[in-house]
Amino acid sequence: MSKTTTGETPTATEEGELGAAGSQLSTAPAEEAPNLPSLGVIGWARWFWRQLTSMRVALLLLLLLSLGAIPGSLIPQDGVDAMKVEEFRQNHDILAPVYDKLGLFHVYSSVWFSAIYILLFVSLIGCIVPRTWQFVGQLRGRPPGAPRRLDRLPAHTSWRTGAEPEEVREAALALLKKRRFRAHAVGDAVAAEKGYLREVGNLAFHIALIVMLIAFAWGQLFKYEGNKLILEGDGFANTLTQYDDFKSGNLFDQDQLDPFSFSLKDFRGTYEPTGPNRGTPRIYEAHVTYSEGADGAEKTKTIKVNKPLEIEGSKVYLVSHGYAPVVTVKDAKGNVVTDKQAVALLPLDSNVTSSGAIKVMDGYRNAKGEKEQLGFNAFFLPTYGGKGSTMLSTFPALINPMLALSAYHGDLGVDAGFPQSIYQLDKTNLKEFKGSDGKLFKKQLKVGETMTLPNGAGSVTFNGIHEWAGFQVTQQPGSGWALGGAVVAILGLAGSLFIQRRRVWVRAVRGADGVTVVEMAGLGRSESAKVPEELGDLAGTLYDQAPDAPDAPDAPDAPDAPQNDDDTPDSPDSTDTRAVPAEGAEK
Repeated sequence: MSKTTTGETPTATEEGELGAAGSQLSTAPAEEAPNLPSLGVIGWARWFWRQLTSMRVALLLLLLLSLGAIPGSLIPQDGVDAMKVEEFRQNHDILAPVYDKLGLFHVYSSVWFSAIYILLFVSLIGCIVPRTWQFVGQLRGRPPGAPRRLDRLPAHTSWRTGAEPEEVREAALALLKKRRFRAHAVGDAVAAEKGYLREVGNLAFHIALIVMLIAFAWGQLFKYEGNKLILEGDGFANTLTQYDDFKSGNLFDQDQLDPFSFSLKDFRGTYEPTGPNRGTPRIYEAHVTYSEGADGAEKTKTIKVNKPLEIEGSKVYLVSHGYAPVVTVKDAKGNVVTDKQAVALLPLDSNVTSSGAIKVMDGYRNAKGEKEQLGFNAFFLPTYGGKGSTMLSTFPALINPMLALSAYHGDLGVDAGFPQSIYQLDKTNLKEFKGSDGKLFKKQLKVGETMTLPNGAGSVTFNGIHEWAGFQVTQQPGSGWALGGAVVAILGLAGSLFIQRRRVWVRAVRGADGVTVVEMAGLGRSESAKVPEELGDLAGTLYDQAPDAPDAPDAPDAPDAPQNDDDTPDSPDSTDTRAVPAEGAEK
């Protein structure tokens, strides 16, 4: 076997043949000379469409979309937290009007973000459709015939054999088809091509990108998300009025809420008692009973972190946990105003140090018989460190619970018509209960202890502790499509990056001395060691089926004879990357 290496400069005809052999290894549009549009509306419309559907513009729009999403993460959004937006407006008199005009408080529904989104969508479709049709045309066609000079291709090898040319071509055709090449005989050669999955991956990536864009848009428009704090023993029905807070997409309709209800039977939490992970939850789960529809059968379920309750299209997640001290409040005459009322407090740290407010709005009369309202700032520690320690819990479990209260009386402001937090006191119209030292009256209570208010104004008894769990109910339409699109996009991108499209030709002709000369050459879309290696493997296998014959001493006209005695490139600029058959095949 011999390698053909030459330093001759290819002619224009040969260059054209090589260009035709390597053409359409990609579905990328061919470069064309600039063609300025003619004057007029139609000309400018065509020019704009060409620009919009170019891959360069699609990538630019994708970058703009990513940059446009940044303000949505840094600036409070109306659809996420309207209270933070209002607070921002109050604290930034200059920036807030500018942000309003730019739509930065509602980025994802703003005109400019929607315009980028739609243009990107149109651009991707405009890129994909023509490339898809072009690729379909390539699949329906056949690999092009072999160039006249195979030795001009980057990977090339040749040898002489005593087999007939037809036998070599038949063996080559069978071998290439076995290696999953699309192959057929063309004249005195066999043409084969492989690596179509590269273009499939490329198109799949862009189509998956469109699917993801549609899925995200659908999810943002029709999603909803609500939170609910539920005490042990209490329940919840999936109606808008039951939520503590609720936000949804612009096209969401409350009739789309899935009909179901559930109640919290018990919350169970255990924690690491010692070591570096002390206080870390070991068990964190809520036991609930639920039913679907108005007359659905009752079922039980244990909801854990990242293991939600799924009902139709809705998911119920366990997101938080805390404690609710149980108190009994009596008025000045000893009448019970609230009997063993559980008041949920909000945790402040990982050890569930909690704070909140206890509000007595109706039924209380002071020592003078006047109607008043009571308010208590409450501070709860599941594990109190003991006398003299800081007012912080040392462990999240109920080991040494303690409730600290400070008392107020007057008007809570709940009847003023303005919304207020149930976890905070509005002290505008409240007066402090004064202790014997003239300071705010407050006291620390353990379970079973009672705080008696000054001047016989009543009492508060700490009866016990209930637990509560916080749930988040979400519905995100299109999330499955978005996930599927993301997976397909990753696979498609991997295919387009790692699969190489390449062509192989095998020519077998009878030489002037009557001996068959076999030439094999390969061409890839880009320079890669894979094509020479693959060609060498194919040549070695084919050589075993068509072994080489001894060189004839007088064969000056034999095609593709070696040009150099030392079988090296003619010049340092022509690096020899041509394949050779498998080891032992060369004679």
